[in-house]
Amino acid sequence: MLDTLKFDANGLIPAIVVDAETKEVLTLAYMSRESLQLSIEKKLSCFYSRSRQKLWLKGETSGHYQHIISITADCDQDALVVAVKKDGPACHTGTESCFTQTVFENDELPPFSYERLMALIQGRKDQKAEGSYTTYLFEKGLDKILKKVGEESTEVVLAAKGGDQKETIYEIADLAYHVMVLMIQMGISLADIRRELASRHVIDKKVKQEKMT
Repeated sequence: MLDTLKFDANGLIPAIVVDAETKEVLTLAYMSRESLQLSIEKKLSCFYSRSRQKLWLKGETSGHYQHIISITADCDQDALVVAVKKDGPACHTGTESCFTQTVFENDELPPFSYERLMALIQGRKDQKAEGSYTTYLFEKGLDKILKKVGEESTEVVLAAKGGDQKETIYEIADLAYHVMVLMIQMGISLADIRRELASRHVIDKKVKQEKMT
């Protein structure tokens, strides 16, 4: 596969590093053939520093290693996306990502993410907003939140049983929102759920392999 990649005149290929869990873009770096091979062998991000003219293993001095989950080439074979699980901030300034300076953001089309929604829900709990349904749920407490989760679960079942895909999507979205309210109430983060699902994925994969042998 490495033989099909197109390195530039300096023997480098751009590598866009993303968080394997959140899909957040962490940094843009460059790899030489040697650093790419080392990255694959070590399963750790290793780049080529254009300013220092030498290889550098991310985290070698800071301890913020990036454990590689996958490396994918684009359709032209001249750029890479490196999905990683990081041990710490990706940027040398201490921020989680090197991309922190907003150049433009379309306020009419704000990007959706579970992280943004969780932050909004947390805000409704910390700073109660008059007339907010979310704030109302937090004021009523755990029993009310659990009741709504139960009700929305039933709505999902009924919609799916009826074969109505559009209605099922709508009800799943309602359920997801109320589950996230429950998560905030109980101090559960998205990272907690990701870790649990990741551990189950490994177990499920092992079970399938055992059945096949």
